[in-house]
Amino acid sequence: MAVVKACKILITGANRGLGLEIVKQLSENSFPKQHIFATCRDPDGPKSEALRELVKKHPSAITIIRLDADDPSSVKESAKKVGSLLGNNGLNLLVNNAGIVANGTIQTSSVEDMKNTFNTNVIGPLLIIREYLPYLQMAAKASGIPGMSSNKAAVINISTVAGSMTRMPSIYNQFPTLPYGVSKAGFNMLTVLAAEEFKADEILCMALHPGWVKTELGGDEATLEPKESVEGMLRVIGSLTEKQHGGFMDYSGETVTW
Repeated sequence: MAVVKACKILITGANRGLGLEIVKQLSENSFPKQHIFATCRDPDGPKSEALRELVKKHPSAITIIRLDADDPSSVKESAKKVGSLLGNNGLNLLVNNAGIVANGTIQTSSVEDMKNTFNTNVIGPLLIIREYLPYLQMAAKASGIPGMSSNKAAVINISTVAGSMTRMPSIYNQFPTLPYGVSKAGFNMLTVLAAEEFKADEILCMALHPGWVKTELGGDEATLEPKESVEGMLRVIGSLTEKQHGGFMDYSGETVTW
């Protein structure tokens, strides 16, 4: 089984759902040099209690960082804080997991929902990638290993088939989430263009679909437990090479069409 051996990892939206489960599984299997920066909007709020409990169990493996993807100054501050804690080997793995969902169709989607989903699901990750890029570049240089991998330097964008031009039409009646789908299609384009820009630096960048998961975002009717989805995603992340750079895969390792 491929294991995520990245030393320094940052995960956004880490206080609940898939983000929390990623932190949990990584911290349970962590090794001495591995450290996880778990970011969320409100580290001291009630929605982050489970994350705080996790830190009590693994105090040397996890640091909670405040990061609100909707607030550019918060993104900048988080990068400064993480940068001061990273050391000379940089950041090996950035997991863009924070996201919001909004329901609607052509006739019912509100302007506010369109703006909010685009802000959180596209502009937020763009700013996060931009602010953390120097630390990813540092990690790629420091590794001294040719090629690409998630243990060297990588950006993993947690996406969805709802952002797939080919897959969404057939499930649109079941999931009338136009603002979400449109924003995630934008997020997928962001992934493809980031991959194009990062080739020279040998920073791997790809999109990963977690499946339909029983989280606050996925709802109770979903078919997958967070544990199963995250186990699969971590297997995929651990096995990535330059062959998957700029690609779109799901938690089982299958290729997803754009």
